[in-house]
Amino acid sequence: MSTSTKTNVQLSDRINQLKASATLAMAAKARELRAEGKDIIGLSLGEPDFNTPDYIKDAAIQAVNDNYNSYTPVDGYVELKEAIITKFKRDNNLTYDASQIVVSTGAKQSLYNVAQVYINPGDEVILPCPYWVSYSDIVKLAEGVPVEVTTSIDNDFKMTAEQLENAITDKTKMIWYSSPCNPSGSIYSKSELRALADVLQKYPDIIVVSDEIYEHINYVGDHASMAQFEDMYDRTVTVNGVAKAFAMTGWRIGYIGAPTAIARACNKIQGQVTSGANCIAQRAVITALKEPVSRIQYMVDEFKERRSLILNLLSDIKGFECNEPEGAFYVFPDISHYFGKTLNGTTINNASEFSMYLLEHANVATVTGEAFGNKNCIRISYAASTDQIKEAISRIKESVS
Repeated sequence: MSTSTKTNVQLSDRINQLKASATLAMAAKARELRAEGKDIIGLSLGEPDFNTPDYIKDAAIQAVNDNYNSYTPVDGYVELKEAIITKFKRDNNLTYDASQIVVSTGAKQSLYNVAQVYINPGDEVILPCPYWVSYSDIVKLAEGVPVEVTTSIDNDFKMTAEQLENAITDKTKMIWYSSPCNPSGSIYSKSELRALADVLQKYPDIIVVSDEIYEHINYVGDHASMAQFEDMYDRTVTVNGVAKAFAMTGWRIGYIGAPTAIARACNKIQGQVTSGANCIAQRAVITALKEPVSRIQYMVDEFKERRSLILNLLSDIKGFECNEPEGAFYVFPDISHYFGKTLNGTTINNASEFSMYLLEHANVATVTGEAFGNKNCIRISYAASTDQIKEAISRIKESVS
C-alpha cells in the first residue's frame, strides 16, 4: 500500500499580492447572508436589472438554430467586427478598419489584454480617482505602477489638465479613465477631454485607454471620445462592450478600437489565453449593435428616473454628500461625516467599515470607495427596482439616525 505525502502548495507571488474584486466580494458576502435567511438588498453590483431585449435574444436563438457552434476567430467574427466599425462611425464619428478591432470575452478582458501587451515592469499608468475597481490590479498584474490622481466631489470627480500635467513623469506609459465613470457617473465633456489632450501633446509616447462601456447611459447629451481628436486618434485605445447599456452582462462580449499594432498584439495574447469569444453571444451582438440605439432608450429613461429618486432620498440623510452623476447607474456619496463616530456600538473609521456596517445593520450591500481609490465615499448602484431603492435608503437612514 502506497503512502502519500502532503504537498506544500506555494502559490505565486503574483496571486498572493492580488486583491479580490471588492464588488464581487461584497456580492458574495450578500449571497452568504441571504442563504442564512437575511433579507439583503443588493446595491453593490454594476448590473442592470432589466432582461436582455427580445430582439437580441431572438438573434441568439437563430444562431443556435443555424448551428453556430464552432470555434470563432480569435479577434471576432468578420460580421461582428463590421458591425462594431459601423457603430463606432455612427455613434462616435470614429473610423476604424477590421485590423484595429478585437472582440474579447467582456470589456474586462479587453482591458487586461491592453495592459499585458503594452506595459513593461515599472511603467507608470495614471488613474484618475475614483477609477473602476479592477484598473489598479490589472496594471499591477502587468507589473506596472498605478499612479492615482485624487479628484474631488467639488469637481465632479474629474481630473483637470493641471493635475494630469503634475502626475506625468518620465516613466508614464499610459492613462486609463472611464467616461461615463464607474463609480462616480461623471462624464468628461469634449472641452474637458481637449484640455487633457492639449497636455498630452507634449508627451507623444503616452497612450490613452478610454473605457466607454457606459456610453449610452448618459443623461446630459452627446458622448465625447478621446479618439475623436485627430491628434489623439493614433494613441487612444477605445474600449466598449454590450454588458451595461444592452443588459447583457452574462453574455461576456467586449471590444476595442485601437492603433493597429496594439490591436494585433491583443489578438496575439488572446490567442494564447481564451481564443475567440462565445459564438452565440457574438451573433447576438451583431444584431444589438446594428439596431438603432433608440431601442434601448427605455432602460436609460428608467435609470434617469431612479437617479432622481435615489438622490432625493439620500438628500434627507445627514452626512451623505452627493453630486449629481451625469451617466452610468451609480451614486458615489462622500460619507466621511461618519468617520470617528459610533453607530449602534460600532465605531466607523473609514469607508470600508461604513459599507460593512450598512450590510450588517441595514441589510444593504454597497461597495467601499477605497476599492475605487477614494477613501471617503461608498458606491451605491441604482440598477434596482424603485421599491428596492426606497426600502434600501429607508434602512440606511434608520441605521445612521
